[in-house]
Amino acid sequence: MESCFSEEQFREVCAELQQPALAGADWQLLVETSGVSIYRLLDQSGLYEYKVFGILKDCSPALLADVYMDLDYRKQWDQYVKEIYEKECNGETVTYWEMKYPFPMSNRDYVYIRQRRDLNVEGRKIHVVLAQSISLPQFPEKSGVIRVNQYKQSLGIESDGKEGSKVFMYHFDNPGGQIPSWLINWATKVRSRGRRGGRVFKNVDLARRGCQAEETHCPRCNEALL
Repeated sequence: MESCFSEEQFREVCAELQQPALAGADWQLLVETSGVSIYRLLDQSGLYEYKVFGILKDCSPALLADVYMDLDYRKQWDQYVKEIYEKECNGETVTYWEMKYPFPMSNRDYVYIRQRRDLNVEGRKIHVVLAQSISLPQFPEKSGVIRVNQYKQSLGIESDGKEGSKVFMYHFDNPGGQIPSWLINWATKVRSRGRRGGRVFKNVDLARRGCQAEETHCPRCNEALL
C-alpha cells in the first residue's frame, strides 16, 4: 500500500501554521474564544470544512503531539471513545475508532491512516499529523454502527515562543446516517460557541487536557513545577 500523504501535504500544514490561508475562498469566521479562532467553508456536499487556529498556553508542543498520537492513553481521557486501536495492513498502520453518539443516534466508526512527522522548517520545529479515511476489507462494517467514509484532518503544532503551543487544525467529516446536513452544521455551530472552542477543536482540546493529566502523574514534570 502506497502512502496516502505527500511531502507537499506536510509542508502545506507548516505554511498554514505560519500564515493562515483564508483568502480566495468563502471562509467565514465562526467564533473566537479562549485564544482560538474557528473558520468554516461550505462544502459541495452541503457540510462545512473547518480550520482552527489557536494558542494553548499550558501545554508544550512535543507533549501535545505525543498525547495526541497515544491511542492507549486516549482511552483514559476521551470519554467519547468506545473502541480504538491500530492494526498493520499491507505495510501501513491503520487506526480503527468507534465514537460514542448520544441516544437515540447510532455510534459512528472510522477507519483511517494517520502519519506524524517532526519537521525543521527554517529553524522552526513543527509537529505535523495527517489523517484520512480509507476503506479496507480487514475492517468490515458493524451492525448498528455507521461507518464514516469521508474523514480528513490535518494538525500542525509548534512553540508559541513561550511555554505553550501554537496550533493549526483542518477538519472535515461526514457522519452519514439519516442526519440532514443542515442539522449537523447547526449542531456543530452551537457547540463551537462553547468555552472550549467546540467539537471541531475537540481532539486538540482533549489532548491538551490529556497533557495536563500526564503532567500531574509524571514525577519529572511535577518536580519541574515545584
